[in-house]
Amino acid sequence: MGKYDPAPTLAAGLIRLARDKAQLTQAQLASQAGISQQAVSAYETGRKEPTLPTLQALLAAAGFEMRIHLEALDHHDAALETFMASLPPERRAEIAEQGRSRAAAARLSRIRGR
Repeated sequence: MGKYDPAPTLAAGLIRLARDKAQLTQAQLASQAGISQQAVSAYETGRKEPTLPTLQALLAAAGFEMRIHLEALDHHDAALETFMASLPPERRAEIAEQGRSRAAAARLSRIRGR
């Protein structure tokens, strides 16, 4: 898995992001958190899922903390589905193709480092 591949889990992404921002190797983070480098690797690749206290300890070892808060439910996706269903099939297909084109352009931009 490359440095900028999508993380397999939320915890994996948070650990990798914190470690990258702190400019730490897996071994350095592991040492500061009091766990093995193999455990850090397993968490970052999604082979293992850390408990919440372990995740918090890893983030703290990198100099970060996780803050969680509740938000009111956003019904955006349901409203978007209803709107899309109201469109003629040709227009839905056109919008889907535009989305695929934008996604492909974004991927190329990331690959090229722009």
